[in-house]
This record gives sequence, C-alpha cells and structure tokens, in this order.
Amino acid sequence: MWFLLLGLLSLALKYFEVGMVAGWSWWIVLSPFALAVAWWAWADSSGYTKRKVIERENRRKQARIDRQKSNMGLPTSNGQRPRR
Repeated sequence: MWFLLLGLLSLALKYFEVGMVAGWSWWIVLSPFALAVAWWAWADSSGYTKRKVIERENRRKQARIDRQKSNMGLPTSNGQRPRR
C-alpha cells in the first residue's frame, strides 16, 4: 500500500512539475508502481496475505470470547478476573 501511495504522490508531483520531482525520469517516478506489483505478487504467492487475515480473525475471535467470559464473570484468556 505504501508503494502505491508513494507512486501516486510522485506521479502527481511529476505531472504538475513540482519541485525536484519535475526533473526526474519517468522510470524513477513509475518505479513504486512496479514495486507495489512485486510486493503483492510475493505476498499472495508466499501466503503472507492469508496468514495476516487468519491472525486478524483469531484476534477478533479471542476478543469476543474474552468479552463474553468477562460478562459471565469468568477469568479471561489473560488470567484476569473482571472487576466488580
């Protein structure tokens, strides 16, 4: 995502001829887009994206379980009892 934002920023600066970016080659200005494509290809092929999704789902699931246990007055996964 950062590569995409950097690419859009550099593209806008080059198009509107702002600062030193106006003198840069188009190859330099467009290179963050190529890096973004390479990152996404690697992340998808290595399973990085899927792992992050599963980790996020597991955190949400555990938070929901802890919240329900806390509401019932049971100790949560971090070992703390709810305050009364």
